[in-house]
Amino acid sequence: MSEAATGAPIRIGVSSCLLGQNVRYDGGHRKDDFVTGLLGRFVEFVPICPEVEVGMSIPRPTIRLERRGESVHLVDPKNGLDHTEAMVRWAARKVSEIEKLELCGYVLKKDSPTCGMERVRVYAKGAPTKTGRGLFAAALLDRLPLLPVEEEGRLNDPELRENFVERVFAYRRLKDFFTGRWTVGGLVAFHTSEKLLLLAHDPDGYRKLGPIVAKAKEVTRDEMAARYGEIFMRTMAKPATPGRQVNVMQHMAGYFKDLLPDDEKAELHDAIRDYRQKLVPLVVPLTLIRHHVRKLDVVYLQGQTHLAPHPKELMLRNHV
Repeated sequence: MSEAATGAPIRIGVSSCLLGQNVRYDGGHRKDDFVTGLLGRFVEFVPICPEVEVGMSIPRPTIRLERRGESVHLVDPKNGLDHTEAMVRWAARKVSEIEKLELCGYVLKKDSPTCGMERVRVYAKGAPTKTGRGLFAAALLDRLPLLPVEEEGRLNDPELRENFVERVFAYRRLKDFFTGRWTVGGLVAFHTSEKLLLLAHDPDGYRKLGPIVAKAKEVTRDEMAARYGEIFMRTMAKPATPGRQVNVMQHMAGYFKDLLPDDEKAELHDAIRDYRQKLVPLVVPLTLIRHHVRKLDVVYLQGQTHLAPHPKELMLRNHV
């Protein structure tokens, strides 16, 4: 179900500095072109800067993570101030607020002692180690483990970028379905429409969902939404691989074997082979498949979200 269908925007949380807001310790920003450009055309951002919202000034002394015994603290090494307790309390309250906003994703600032998702420097005796996680990021990920979350640095990788955006739109479809007046028949139809996309990400995850759907009448609606949603999003979190994409496209090509002339079947298999050999991006064979689906009116494939999991204007599959 699209934004137009629900009337609600697709909201994504974001570190404020990535939108160009001058909130960093030096009074500057780290505006991200992909976030503010292409992605910004299709989502509504909820900007958050933990350091400013917890009461720190702009500009301000730099802060960092320091290991003290068994725990990691958020400290101002210049002035000796320990911000850990204040940040942990604020983060808990903020994540509770965020949960009510029905976000569909979050983009964090890499390397930040508050927002970094992974490999944040932790200082102790000797050289710092990249073993930390920002205090706000930790609270966010602990409270909302299924929320699609990524760092802006990792979004420079085309495959990670495509996976993140795919998860954002999949999460939206999932939430739209289960917040509506769904039926067991509707769940079967939803699961069917997501089949090929799930298979491209993780066939084992897809197979785990089948028995859950089959027992939909045996559990409460809330339990079903929780059980299905957890495995669905954990399956989507595993990036689709070229090998699994090839398997899915060959499966789709099977629907045309008795409908296409030999030369057009050969053209399609050549396009899939060229993708497997990294001669063309994913968009090339999928565009050909979509063409045949429309021309031949293959109803089953017309309903597969794999053919259009996110707006084509994002051009994500042009680069994977």
